[in-house]
Amino acid sequence: MTPTPDTPAPFSRIKIRTGALVFCGDEVALIRRDRADSTHYTPPGGNVEPGEALPDALARELAEELRLDIDQAEGGDLLWVIDQRVTRPGPTPPPRKLHLIYRLHITPELRATLAETEHDELPDGSHETGIIEWVDYRKTADLPIFPPIGPALAALPDPHATATDAALPAVTDENYTWL
Repeated sequence: MTPTPDTPAPFSRIKIRTGALVFCGDEVALIRRDRADSTHYTPPGGNVEPGEALPDALARELAEELRLDIDQAEGGDLLWVIDQRVTRPGPTPPPRKLHLIYRLHITPELRATLAETEHDELPDGSHETGIIEWVDYRKTADLPIFPPIGPALAALPDPHATATDAALPAVTDENYTWL
């Protein structure tokens, strides 16, 4: 896409997305999206609204997607940051996106009260349904997760382990193809 005076250049805008790895024991909640030509997973979360504080954005997104009251969870530490500069289909230039991945822990009793599906509104006003899937975190290395955190997640010695490097590799057109 060639920028024009009315169209910003690719990656000239920056969006911030908060996401969470919500652990219940050794299992982590991921949203599975089945499409006609692919299946992929995402950690629950979403874009930070203009002027919204990061903790508020995370709490809002987890309430919307999992029906999780963040005050009932333990933790909330920032685990990873991923810088995304990936070209994507569509008429608008892609933004640069910073993914902030937090970590929370919940009890089995709380997990039993959470949503099993998530409805994501699409630009045309329709909705895409995601399935909340609980996956053993050690088995995520080869899952199609976006942002691509599976190998780093599977490498954690345990769900409470400290990450050795908070900055995961950048996601670019050279190492990722948009699904």
